[in-house]
Amino acid sequence: MPMYDKDPLTALQAVSAAQWLAFAPLAFQATSAMRDRGVLAALRDAGPEGCTMEDVTRQTALPAYAVRVLLEAGLGLHIVWRAEGRFRLGKLGLFLLEDEMTRVNFDFTRDVCYDAAAHLEASLTEGRPAGLKELGPWATLYQGLQAMPEPARASWHAFDHFYSDLAFPAACERLAAGAPRRLMDVGCNTGKWAQFCLARLPQLEIGLVDLPPQLARARERLDAAGFGQRVRTHPVDLLDPDAPLPGGYDLIWMSQFLDCFSEDEVVAILRKARAALPAHGRIWILELFWDRQRFEAAAFSLQQTSLYFSCVANGNSQMYDSAVFLQLIERAGLTVSRSTDGVGGYHTLLECRPIA
Repeated sequence: MPMYDKDPLTALQAVSAAQWLAFAPLAFQATSAMRDRGVLAALRDAGPEGCTMEDVTRQTALPAYAVRVLLEAGLGLHIVWRAEGRFRLGKLGLFLLEDEMTRVNFDFTRDVCYDAAAHLEASLTEGRPAGLKELGPWATLYQGLQAMPEPARASWHAFDHFYSDLAFPAACERLAAGAPRRLMDVGCNTGKWAQFCLARLPQLEIGLVDLPPQLARARERLDAAGFGQRVRTHPVDLLDPDAPLPGGYDLIWMSQFLDCFSEDEVVAILRKARAALPAHGRIWILELFWDRQRFEAAAFSLQQTSLYFSCVANGNSQMYDSAVFLQLIERAGLTVSRSTDGVGGYHTLLECRPIA
């Protein structure tokens, strides 16, 4: 479906949308309070009859003033609606309360990005994650991932895993069709993908590549699952130009990994991967591209996630437009031999081989 090829708003819609943006920080926090303090749940549980303000006050133990300003804010946000003095939960409110993807995105924005977003302009002009100081003293988020304070740490992992977990079954099924004997998981994070594959492909051996703290956590996970004998770990700082990737692996796997790097860094990492490939080896890249989504809500989420990379993660990466990303693959001396969209609903799986 074509997106963003015309201005979809009338003048009246545009001025209304402008006001939503103007008050967006307050609206976001009000929505968080309504969800987490039981206001939305009280309306859901009341069913079609709805609730009076007094009903909500009794059920939430919030002050009457708090209930009034929250419900009135919810009217303008179309989270709730009112008829004959009784408030009902709208469709938007129901998604905020019960939809897992919405919850994951909301918690990630609140716990990881919200305070950092105040430093977005500095991040963009200086090319560094100026907002990361709201979470810790690291140069990039990845250096402090295991030390990140709660609830940011839990919300970050929930966000990361929600999207990758959707794609893992379909990707593993494709892997099983031409299963390699040895797979290198570059950017293994917690080892969740490795565990998924090892459990389903009994002949598979996996090499994990990441920074030492992430490798320690992945190793602990895989040892506990009984797969330790089929796993090797390779601590590599992929931004070190003198640090090569290990050889001897039939397939190199990168899932939601290269979006964590700038364009030049992506090219440098892919060149390392190309150098590590044996004859007839393959590179599989699983990524989310905003321009290859079926629905605008998914494209919107990815576009806004790029701003997280700008002000929190590293200051120079993003969720890529696929046309930009494919040029980086070519610059690295690789060609895409197969491309599959919609893996797990949102991902694109690219199979790459060296250009002859």
